[in-house]
Amino acid sequence: MLINFENLPDTSKVWIYQSNREFSDNEIEIIKTKLDSFLENWQGHGDDLKASYQLKYNHFIILAVDEKFNEVSGCSIDASVNLIKQFEKEFKLDLTNKLNISFKVNNNINIVSLADFQHYAKQGKIDLNTVVFNNMAASKADFMNNWEVIAAKSWHKRFFV
Repeated sequence: MLINFENLPDTSKVWIYQSNREFSDNEIEIIKTKLDSFLENWQGHGDDLKASYQLKYNHFIILAVDEKFNEVSGCSIDASVNLIKQFEKEFKLDLTNKLNISFKVNNNINIVSLADFQHYAKQGKIDLNTVVFNNMAASKADFMNNWEVIAAKSWHKRFFV
């Protein structure tokens, strides 16, 4: 069942998918419609899941589920990944490449390869005060508090001398 993201407990499990490019307005509308439908009917072992999502900066899809209500099963996770892969195919996106790194300069979201991120850090084009996106956040609380942070407060800090 689809609920408001703010109503999910802080312990809710999250998955963060970042796009290699910005979503168009039309893509956003289609993604929202398909996510609404999917999450409204999402189940784990035949039981409804209390779930929600957010689209952030026209680059990120954040899925969340309250595992205290009902646990997510492997099959239900596979179903959500299949939906993400449908978006990739339909819109020619890359949402599942964990080797892409995202950071923000001013209000611009930059998605680069890990190698490029390391290169920018060595060249001083970005520094420990650069805002990065920690897509490893696993809970709603972690997402809310540690997703969009300066590099010094994230695992990204290891790339700076």
